[in-house]
Amino acid sequence: MAIRVLIVDDSAVMRSVLSELINQAPDIEVVGTATDPIVAREMIKQLNPDVVTLDIEMPRMDGLEFLDKLMRLRPTPVVMISTLTERGSDVTFRALELGAVDFITKPKLNSAQGIRPYADEICDKIRAAHQARLRSPAKYSQPAAAASTAATAASATGGATPTALDGNTLRDRLVLIGASTGGTEAIKEVLTRFPEQMPGILIVQHMPEMFTGSFAKRLDGLCKVRVKEAEDGEKILPGHAYLAPGHSHLLVKRSGGLYCCELSKAEPVNRHRPSVDVLFHSAAKHVGANGVGVMLTGMGKDGAQGMLAMKKAGCWNIGQDQESCVVYGMPREAAQIGAVDEVSPLNEVAQRVVARLRQSVRRAS
Repeated sequence: MAIRVLIVDDSAVMRSVLSELINQAPDIEVVGTATDPIVAREMIKQLNPDVVTLDIEMPRMDGLEFLDKLMRLRPTPVVMISTLTERGSDVTFRALELGAVDFITKPKLNSAQGIRPYADEICDKIRAAHQARLRSPAKYSQPAAAASTAATAASATGGATPTALDGNTLRDRLVLIGASTGGTEAIKEVLTRFPEQMPGILIVQHMPEMFTGSFAKRLDGLCKVRVKEAEDGEKILPGHAYLAPGHSHLLVKRSGGLYCCELSKAEPVNRHRPSVDVLFHSAAKHVGANGVGVMLTGMGKDGAQGMLAMKKAGCWNIGQDQESCVVYGMPREAAQIGAVDEVSPLNEVAQRVVARLRQSVRRAS
């Protein structure tokens, strides 16, 4: 049976374009379009769609307010349609906090590359949303930057914030994290639980380039570790997390005995740039047993082969468990090929990483 989709957008042109693109997929069907959330509310009652695509700025009720009401009264998988602006990225991250499964930027109708790649991407996101495990949303009334701290994040979900690591634990060690669908909230959950004293952390999250800088800034305001968008050639420092920019692969390399970031605009891998596999394969080569790999929620198989290479090189790997994943794709693929050493619920991933780092130091001693 086809996945039933309702499109909510105040632009007639956009409703028409999205309908045409989505209906080309044999397993997806647009069952209706709505001009605003008020109309959408009635159509959802009548049509019972499997997935809703939702614009952000609309008349009569903005997308965030409607999303908040929808997730509380009639939880439905939602893919946000966002604009490529800084404000658009901030609002999009707020939508993900409120329970949206994923987001996609509005198509560029005059793109020289055509809109076929966009059609593939939006259909993939709709399929992922249809499979998603919906989680409890944050309250709409809570400000986006809500004075959140690592301790607050830990107590809210029943987990513990690990205590700081000593200097010996930081030496020559790295943490490598990969994620996709549902990953923005999962990464936030993990990073806010890390103590300030951590080895360098490298992260790949599948995300457009306009959004990675905003995502890094958002995390930096919530975490004890310093979070920034990675730059080519910069040294990887303890207590810092480096997010792959949306336009490039992120790799780790050795330079003068130190770890450094390397960015590459090579072709996409597993249809992604940045790709988790690219980061993990570089870690297998240059980090080996000094690394801890983490695979979080995500659709597809990106990172599985790279994580297996890391394990063969001596790295210890943790996969998020099925129950806490929004989409149990990437962690499942890694586990199925034997790349994962242990499986952990999301709210315990940080403490398992820290425990493994301490254990590896004791063994080295």
